[in-house]
Amino acid sequence: MSSAALPASPAEAALPAACLNCGESFGERGERRRRFCPECGQETTVRAPTVGEFAQQFGGAYFAAEGALWRSLKLLLLKPGALTVQYLAGRRKHYVLPLRLYLTISLLALLLLRVVGGGPVEVKVSDPARIGKENRIALELGGGRAGVRDGVFFCEDLPGWVCRRIQRRVDIEPRKVLDEIESAKDRFLGNLGPAMFVLLPSFALWLKLAYLNRRLRYTEHLVFALHVHAFWFVALLFTLPGWKPLAAVAFLSVPVYTLTAMKRVYGGRRWPRLLRAALVSVLYGTTLVLALVGVALVTLLS
Repeated sequence: MSSAALPASPAEAALPAACLNCGESFGERGERRRRFCPECGQETTVRAPTVGEFAQQFGGAYFAAEGALWRSLKLLLLKPGALTVQYLAGRRKHYVLPLRLYLTISLLALLLLRVVGGGPVEVKVSDPARIGKENRIALELGGGRAGVRDGVFFCEDLPGWVCRRIQRRVDIEPRKVLDEIESAKDRFLGNLGPAMFVLLPSFALWLKLAYLNRRLRYTEHLVFALHVHAFWFVALLFTLPGWKPLAAVAFLSVPVYTLTAMKRVYGGRRWPRLLRAALVSVLYGTTLVLALVGVALVTLLS
């Protein structure tokens, strides 16, 4: 009996007649034995992956010891601006794309910020077990502070309408004050992530303005902004343990890293580069303050 007359195996019988992705016909059964579609390259047999296969797909190349993530992190952390140079030069295959790298690091940092605590919103309670007139509860928001001290509401260095809004929030039973302030902290950190999608493009815009003579596209500045902000979030991670010397090094690394990265990516002489950095810092600092105010407003009104 010829092989053509043999009955199809269950696996072959289950094969579709055409590619489920592009619709390319597989023709005869012998053609359908191909593991991948000859037109688009998708596997001919599509099924739900096992847990092991799913884990391998998720972490195979991304988290491998020599994978793109570790290679990108090494270049990002040890050679400021080098990852941007590699991307703009077209060498992209062996590195994580800028937006994906930024999202990975920023989401991890914001998640740990919510779990560990710290950051721009702090809740301080002298004794959580004694919520009463002698207890002090303080909400620190940027440069301002508000809360309850000796049973009396106080608000310092914040606009009047903001103080009134906070007072309405905390003018409740003493034992509920702490829950309300903790809730405000969580809401603030939850709104901080979306605010970065305003801050990051604005940083690239200010770079575009500072380097108009370079005739670079806005998206090229955006790549630099993504990499720099990714490092800033890494620096933020080192402030979470609460060890002051480590936090001081992390804060100091931000301007040093950014200036070094600007030198590697944009070049130019030192003093013009410092003037451009100062211009970008002022513009971005103003944008940052406005964004934090916006986040605070959303937090208080939600």
